[in-house]
Amino acid sequence: QVQLVESGGGEVQEGESLTLSCAASGIRFADNMVDWYRQAPGKSREFVARIGSDSSVSSGLGTSYLDAVKGRFTISRDNAKNMVYLQMNDLKLDDTAVYNCNLPARFQKWGPGTQVTVSS
Repeated sequence: QVQLVESGGGEVQEGESLTLSCAASGIRFADNMVDWYRQAPGKSREFVARIGSDSSVSSGLGTSYLDAVKGRFTISRDNAKNMVYLQMNDLKLDDTAVYNCNLPARFQKWGPGTQVTVSS
């Protein structure tokens, strides 16, 4: 019954920004950790960012990031819309990948994700 759908990808130039969205049905993001992952061509899937449940976020210990994106990417949640976002600033060529969201405590089969392509 759980479904996750990513959107917001596209092709941008180096230094530009994109915001990705993860929409959910069948689960409340407010009560769950949500992760963003990415997979570049010829590379393994890697963790990008995590946001915790409302209780963990309010305690100040609810977010984490891949070192390569710290200071550039921000994960956030809108509980009213049941959406999780990944704001990506100052995009670099190495950020090119397919991005997916998932639930670490209730893993879902990987879907098509959303493609981010950064060009020079």
